[in-house]
Amino acid sequence: MAEGKTYIQGAGRIADLPKGEVKNLRHVFKYLKNYVKESAIVLVALIVASSSVLGIGTGLKYLIDEGFSKQDEKFLDLSLLVLLLVIAVLAASSYTRFYFITKIGEGVVADIRRDVYKKLLTLSPGFFEITRTGEVLSRLTTDTSVIQLVVGSSLAVAIRNVIMLIGGVVMLVATSTKLTAFIAILIPIVVLQIITLGKKVRKLSRNSQDKIADLSSHGQETLSSIRIVQSFGQESGEFNKFSGFVGEAYQAAMERVKMRAKLTAIVIVLVFGSVGLVLWIGGKDVLNGYITGGELSSFVFYSILVAASTGAISEVVGDIQRAAGAAERLMELLNAKSDIEIPSMPVQLDNNFRPEVTFNNVTFYYPTRKEIPALHNISFKVNPGEKVALVGPSGSGKSTILQLLLRFYDPQEGSIRVGDVNLRDTDPNELRKYFAFVPQEPIVFSDTAYENIKYGKQDATEAEIIEAAEIAQAHDFISKLPKGYQTFLGEKGVMLSGGERQRIALARAILRDPKILLLDEATSSLDAENEQLVQQALEKIMENRTTIVIAHRLATILKSDKIIVISNGQIEAMGTHQELVKQGSLYARLAELQFGS
Repeated sequence: MAEGKTYIQGAGRIADLPKGEVKNLRHVFKYLKNYVKESAIVLVALIVASSSVLGIGTGLKYLIDEGFSKQDEKFLDLSLLVLLLVIAVLAASSYTRFYFITKIGEGVVADIRRDVYKKLLTLSPGFFEITRTGEVLSRLTTDTSVIQLVVGSSLAVAIRNVIMLIGGVVMLVATSTKLTAFIAILIPIVVLQIITLGKKVRKLSRNSQDKIADLSSHGQETLSSIRIVQSFGQESGEFNKFSGFVGEAYQAAMERVKMRAKLTAIVIVLVFGSVGLVLWIGGKDVLNGYITGGELSSFVFYSILVAASTGAISEVVGDIQRAAGAAERLMELLNAKSDIEIPSMPVQLDNNFRPEVTFNNVTFYYPTRKEIPALHNISFKVNPGEKVALVGPSGSGKSTILQLLLRFYDPQEGSIRVGDVNLRDTDPNELRKYFAFVPQEPIVFSDTAYENIKYGKQDATEAEIIEAAEIAQAHDFISKLPKGYQTFLGEKGVMLSGGERQRIALARAILRDPKILLLDEATSSLDAENEQLVQQALEKIMENRTTIVIAHRLATILKSDKIIVISNGQIEAMGTHQELVKQGSLYARLAELQFGS
């Protein structure tokens, strides 16, 4: 089994988000216009909180000089009350800032996720043919989480620390120019170590995340394929592989922890060593009468504040760069263009249009296979109410015809018309309202049986849903489920057999009551008894309805008005069953294989 590794196009691992230009965040900031009131509250709270912290240093100076030195007990009592007031203001402003900045971050991310998902739903299948779904989902989840971190936390941290850095420097200079000059030499040394070792920690953290991603991906792949694993007796082998991933993740984590501990130790030595030197030099100045003890205490407080603010800002810069890279990739999705162009004035279809299908010299290449045509110069016509079958070997182009009809793709040459309307002149969303499609692999959503059938017609009544299930021969087995129609069917309908999933899909199509019905091997998953029952139901629903059927079992299409034989993307023959057998074509050989001489 291949190792499960997830990558993002042009950027490496999910955990290793690219550093982008900060200007890319302007796209994210556009979403802040919905949170002007909250942003103003956050800014005021930041200023108040930062001012409160800066005020503590000045209060400390007066406490020592006026209270301790002069042994003024009343001043000490007053200082305590002032300190408690400052703490209360700091707590209230911090609460306000945290609540509203988090609200903004969550709101912005929710808005971006909605917009990106809405955009993804409009992109043609051609986009997903050349773009990995895992990559798209990682942008929708991981990248937006990075943006949430910046907008909902890091940005406020950066602003707060910039305010305290500027205020702290001003207070340092006002307290002691001599000691400020000394600090100006020490701080860059401390910050340089933090930045240098911090980069190594981040690199090791990304490596640790990579290993965890490998572990998670392998576990997910194995557990989702548990039947294959157990049927081939590979439990021990898969456990050994997983243990290997666990070991690699452990080693990577320990390397990260070791470097993080080293960074902590070095920072403690440098920071507290610097504080000690400042106290030593400042202590001499106090003894010589150059500054007071309160001024020295205040200076130490502000110097620690400046150092901490500088380190915090350097950390935030990395987060902002990662968020810029994430924003760039999200904007790529929002700006992605669908292969299907919707006319500015699309032709409107209504229930009175003729359900007639015409392919005229259609040639089509898939986006990933541009050198070989999936269809070449295809022409045929399906009259209203006709049942037409498409027959041919796998990969001959049968399913492609249905996908073109639903306008998942547009042909490079030729035209496809429904009634008198060229599909290129229609809005795909409006066009598809008149179609119902049942694929060879039935799609059942992780929901109840009721909601799965209702998917075909959102405003359907309960009676209509039950009637559709009865026609599709699904009502009996649904009624026997633990909660009947309200039974949760599991992920992708795992609780159901293949035939039951197929009948759910048929009921969904029947409920839609389409003008044109498209069936891609719709009875392939059914046993002989149910196939006969469903075939009878299909014959009933196909009466007076334009239907195009793809079939490998020729017995299901013997009564078709027309059979089109397709080979290598071209029409080889066309006619009824009897006509095609007499022609001795590919169809005759297929018929002989299935029915005998």
